[in-house]
Amino acid sequence: MSPSLLVVVIALLIGIQPITTDLYLPALPGITQGFGGTMGQAQLTLTALLLPFGLSQLVWGPLSDRYGRRPVLLVGLTAYTLAAVGSALAPTMEALIAWRAVQGVAMGAAVMTARALVRDAFEPQDGARMMSKAQTGLGVIACLSAPIGGLLTDLAHWRWALSVLAVFGGLTLALVAWRFQETLPVERRAPLNLGAVLRNSGVIARHPTFLACSLLSTLTYAGLFTFLASSSFIFIDVLGLSRTEYGLAMFSMSMAYIGGTFLCRRLLPRLGLRRAVAVAGALSLVGGTAMGVLAWAGVRSPWALLVPFWIYMLGHGIHQPCGQTGAVAPFPRMAGAASALNGFMMMATAFAVGAWIGTHLDGSIHTLTGGVWFWSACLAAVAWTLMQRHGEIREVRHA
Repeated sequence: MSPSLLVVVIALLIGIQPITTDLYLPALPGITQGFGGTMGQAQLTLTALLLPFGLSQLVWGPLSDRYGRRPVLLVGLTAYTLAAVGSALAPTMEALIAWRAVQGVAMGAAVMTARALVRDAFEPQDGARMMSKAQTGLGVIACLSAPIGGLLTDLAHWRWALSVLAVFGGLTLALVAWRFQETLPVERRAPLNLGAVLRNSGVIARHPTFLACSLLSTLTYAGLFTFLASSSFIFIDVLGLSRTEYGLAMFSMSMAYIGGTFLCRRLLPRLGLRRAVAVAGALSLVGGTAMGVLAWAGVRSPWALLVPFWIYMLGHGIHQPCGQTGAVAPFPRMAGAASALNGFMMMATAFAVGAWIGTHLDGSIHTLTGGVWFWSACLAAVAWTLMQRHGEIREVRHA
């Protein structure tokens, strides 16, 4: 496969996560009203996606290390497309939650494999730049998701927003079946038995570079997910934006993220991974602190949330490609397992954040602003300490 084709495939595979979460966010209040559900049930349609997403990667990772990336992708994308159809046709809130959980399991195969095949095809420094390019594609998908979801919900029905996920899954499946070639050679495949999986997982989990990079990617995603899980209710119900206006607000956030991925590609060759992450830590902390301070000063405006979060998203566009690539880079023979553990940490944390938000939304903006401020401080601390000590990548050559 050409590098350009590989970037497109990776972008689609990692882009399946934001389209699955972001596209239906403008429809979330409508879904709640349509089924006569509660705000807690509405949040569950998001959080029920995430825990299966994280847990499933612990299974998909070793399977892909044993049988290769292509079979795992074909099975996962087929299941995702079928589950998306089930979600769009769900007759009750409970059925929608169940189908979203199946989507989460299937989505784990796509996202985990994307991170692993970057390590299959590229050395660590090149891999970070290629992942940054793919994350730009993810940003484009995220840019389009919320506006499309808002327009479909306003002009038609929220079920049309969920139907787009089935189309996306089907097209990605067709591309993988038609053009994707296996990236994991037979001689680098790992044995599949419980003892080997546990030993490999122990080696990965104790590695200081894995821990530092995984904490980085987990904390930056926790800040983003705090915004995603609460923003539709706050912007629409509290601040009075229409669903289409909310979609445009999410579009602007994704544009800031794309800017961060371009900045990442500029900083990596000039500063290296650790110093680039340190710069991003400052951006994260400035954005989160500005959002928190404005909220406590009583400023209740969409701009008081958006402008600071744009700064946060610039940092996010650096943290994610560096963190995800760095977590997998030391393990060329265990890339699937390392990607799975990294993904599980991110999604387990996001599930906990979503559960907390579901019980703390109180008609104010402080759940969102306080959460982002907290995560930005934690993120900066990791970027300036653990990443500076352990961000240098050394390969682990034994399985």
